[in-house]
Amino acid sequence: MKTQGIILVIVSALLIIFGLMFGLPQYSVWQQEMAGKARLAEATQSRQILIEQARAEKEAALLQAEAIKIMGEAAQKYPEYRKQEFIGAFGEALKQGKINQIIYVPTEANIPVLEAGKRFSVATD
Repeated sequence: MKTQGIILVIVSALLIIFGLMFGLPQYSVWQQEMAGKARLAEATQSRQILIEQARAEKEAALLQAEAIKIMGEAAQKYPEYRKQEFIGAFGEALKQGKINQIIYVPTEANIPVLEAGKRFSVATD
């Protein structure tokens, strides 16, 4: 009985050794295949992220170009639009303290009057 137990332990040990000799290479191949699939999935996901970012940037650029076009058309159709925009920006800069000094330049028909002094007017009779 003792010899049968020893033979059974030896046979079991040999079966385990042969099983590991064939099983470990198969496991190694399977593990590398799974690691490769994981890297491929990560690369695919990174590519999709880049594509979506590019699409978002393209859409933002198109919308910004459309806004610039609309503002340009509004400025052409309504010249006072630019004046109102300037006044609003000027008021905002004053509130934020970005403007320290205001210099008034007198104009006539939007042309600066350069000479200071008396102006002579010709009287017609």
